[in-house]
Amino acid sequence: MIEILLVDDHPSVMEGTKMLLEQEEDMRVMLAYTPEQALQLVTSRHFDVMLIDMHMPGMNGIDLAKKILGLMPDAIMLIYTGFEVSYHFNLIMDAGLSGFVLKTAGKEQLVTAVRCALRGEVVLPLGLVKQLRRTTGTMLERAPGNQAQSITNKEYDILKEIARGKSNKEIAGTIMMSQRSLEYCLTSLFQKLSVKSRIEAAIKAKQLGILSDTDFVQMQ
Repeated sequence: MIEILLVDDHPSVMEGTKMLLEQEEDMRVMLAYTPEQALQLVTSRHFDVMLIDMHMPGMNGIDLAKKILGLMPDAIMLIYTGFEVSYHFNLIMDAGLSGFVLKTAGKEQLVTAVRCALRGEVVLPLGLVKQLRRTTGTMLERAPGNQAQSITNKEYDILKEIARGKSNKEIAGTIMMSQRSLEYCLTSLFQKLSVKSRIEAAIKAKQLGILSDTDFVQMQ
């Protein structure tokens, strides 16, 4: 029996996904409605595959995945998202995840993604493969004419610090880099997000699903 943990804060999505997966005779799904509940479950029982929502109150899916991998280095996890994934692609891969599944996926795609993850394979939608092409180890671009580069882990950390209201000096100290290097990173980040300021970058990151409401809590 393939034991699956589904982590999501939307009950209707949870129940629908559980129903689709459990139509397979060898799949059984357990639900966790919060990151905290998920962390409790993974320490008390084994799951073959975990599907983790990208956006949840308190902690996003990538940060939750990193915590789970800290407890279980061999955990197999897929981000389960309704957001555009091209900006998140590097974050998903660099975090140690096994890929992603779109919430718009049908039963066959969903089941295939789970079975492929168990085999150590990654499934990408053909449309995404056509959009994206690897250019370096840390950059992913769309086809020419519609640039959209994937956010790196360092840029993700910078965005979170911006959302917390930190100054450039404070951010540079937190992520241990010079202010000049930070300015170069910000310039690159602004280009990727097609914005002109730190505030615009944080807002755009939230719109794209890179940041969540909880990332902005300290600005209130």
